[in-house]
Amino acid sequence: MPSLKDLKNRISSVRSTRKITSAMKMVAASKLRYAQDQAHKSDPYAQHLAALLRQTEAQQALTDLPRSRMLRSAPPREDGARVLLLVVTSDRGLCGAFNGMMVREARRRIAALESSGAHVQLLCLGRKGRDQLRRVHGAKMLALFDDKIPRRRVELSFAEGVAAALRALFEAGEVDEVHAVFGHFKSAIAQVVTWERLLPISVPSTPASLPNQENGDMTDSAAPEILSEPNLAIVLDRLAARFLAARLYGILVDSAVSEQSARTMAMDNATRNAGEMIDRLTLVYNRSRQAAITRELVEIISGAEAL
Repeated sequence: MPSLKDLKNRISSVRSTRKITSAMKMVAASKLRYAQDQAHKSDPYAQHLAALLRQTEAQQALTDLPRSRMLRSAPPREDGARVLLLVVTSDRGLCGAFNGMMVREARRRIAALESSGAHVQLLCLGRKGRDQLRRVHGAKMLALFDDKIPRRRVELSFAEGVAAALRALFEAGEVDEVHAVFGHFKSAIAQVVTWERLLPISVPSTPASLPNQENGDMTDSAAPEILSEPNLAIVLDRLAARFLAARLYGILVDSAVSEQSARTMAMDNATRNAGEMIDRLTLVYNRSRQAAITRELVEIISGAEAL
């Protein structure tokens, strides 16, 4: 049975921990709102860029110009396809099962790809995923650049740097496909592990409409023919590069939203658990204190009667 002093110190320690988790919850909630605002602001650009890419690709298909390398699947290899798996996690912990879910999905994808005869390489964005996957799959990892995601905010320049590295590997023929595993924000209490193929870029075969220039909305009317200078092949290649950077930026922002949402929930649960622990320890402390007082009274009464 712990002494009253030990119980008092334990209660004080848990109270200090509750203050920390409560503060971390408020900080994570603030970062969550900022990341959500960042995601909402980037969505219209990505949607309009995708519509323009689809329309340009549809018109370029009617010409004799070569198709962009980023839109074409690589020819099959006799020794199996070369797949690069991009795993997006966080640099910091204390976000519940967020990082564990990404790592488990990455391991499952690696096993599935290797069972089909593919050669898998890894590119980790985030220290937590890198440290866990390196234990078993260290030989598969690429070190192209700093693998830390900016902590203050996700910068477009960072996404453009990652996109340029992926594009260089793809166009050089070192990889045939690029897949991404990341966390998708579904709700404040749910984050979904998502898998997506980044390269080659998938473009729907049916032409899509362009944004309405008057109100910025997507219209169902036939889009006008695009006049380009230089030719459509060069324009399409540049649009594909911009689309890849925009999609990577969206993935990083979505992962940041999911991370902060998971951290908010984890710190909220930790704060509630600390409060329940304080209540239980306080009850044990009061009972022990009352038992000590009762024992002392019994000893005093017994001594008085003996006299």
